[in-house]
Amino acid sequence: MTKMSARAAAIGLSFFTLPALAQTRAEVIHWWTSGGESAAVKELADAYKAAGGTWVDSAVAGGEAARAQAINRIVGGTPSTAAQFNTSKQFHDVIDGGLLNNVDEVAKKNDWDRLLPAPILNAIKVKGHYYAVPVNIHMPAWFWYSKPAFAKAGIAAEPKTADEFFAALDKLKAAGVVPLALGGQPWQEKLTFDALLAHVGGPQLYLKVYRDRDAKAVQSTEFKNVLVAFKRLKGYVDPGSAGRNWNDATSMVISGKAGLQIMGDWAKGEFQAAKQTAGKEFGCFPGFGVKSPYIIAGDVFVFPKTTDPAAIKAQHLLAQTFTSPATQVAFNNKKGSIPIRTDVDASKMDICAQAGLQVMKDASRHLPNPEMLMSPDLNGVLQDIVTKYWNTAQSADDAVKAIASAIKGG
Repeated sequence: MTKMSARAAAIGLSFFTLPALAQTRAEVIHWWTSGGESAAVKELADAYKAAGGTWVDSAVAGGEAARAQAINRIVGGTPSTAAQFNTSKQFHDVIDGGLLNNVDEVAKKNDWDRLLPAPILNAIKVKGHYYAVPVNIHMPAWFWYSKPAFAKAGIAAEPKTADEFFAALDKLKAAGVVPLALGGQPWQEKLTFDALLAHVGGPQLYLKVYRDRDAKAVQSTEFKNVLVAFKRLKGYVDPGSAGRNWNDATSMVISGKAGLQIMGDWAKGEFQAAKQTAGKEFGCFPGFGVKSPYIIAGDVFVFPKTTDPAAIKAQHLLAQTFTSPATQVAFNNKKGSIPIRTDVDASKMDICAQAGLQVMKDASRHLPNPEMLMSPDLNGVLQDIVTKYWNTAQSADDAVKAIASAIKGG
């Protein structure tokens, strides 16, 4: 058996189908351009090529720019075969416009209803049809830390409470280390706020605000405490934070210049690219304590509407290939995320991924990410409010009023 046919067999495709698939061309729009991301998307491309397809890579820097290009091409009549979106409601308007093909055939063949966690299914299955293929589960609120920096600051254990977390930041500051590596971009500031809402406010408050749009919850003492804790973090970031890219903030932790970063598990790809090992040079924890909430996010690929049999064949092959156990492990090992399925062999995954997979078996800890619960417009408004609060002298009370007004209108 050839190397190509062996890999095809591993992703559930018969060797005898390869000649028929040899001309299955797929142009794929995505925004994975950093070092770790590029290594990860290559695993998807290699798996697709091994299945007999022809991969045409269309990388566009930046998620918003990539999504805009994908939509513009769909509307303009020159769509790609597949396009990346987040596991969210970002692509639901495109579905409503009748501009996407579904992949029901692949989903039913592979029993996605049984295989996938509810937050993922709720994002990709719309009006009874599967319009996207999930490729990973990201948790956007992991805590990454430099083990040498923690040792220098005399931090012996990972924080188990919010109070212990702030105490660790104080120790890092006293040791002359930048306590918190933060990229001062709106989406990163919102991500950090969401982490505190989940871990300081708790999952019930998080859901009351984002799912239920409960203005009373926003006006509660508990929510104001989250805002105060969020603003408190300002005292732990360095003056160069403004405008910094997320991967540059990760590099600060990699080098030991900074002690800790709150970022999605895509950051792990940067540690791996720097030849660092989880549990050795860096550590990770998903929250405070063994029952901390686990925010579920991720990436999906959607399939623009087409009636071309060859293009539809390519779309189905992409869906089959991306979700196979072998591809899931190979891709997510590089991406830093965890597989969408828990039936994979996790023995080759690092301790952070194994911890994530273990959490995924406990549905009581799952929290949908805000983009699964709210429209892109409302998410954008809340991001603007959080950014203004972070970057100005605005009071927590005024931020409460702005957020309560936004969710009432959203």
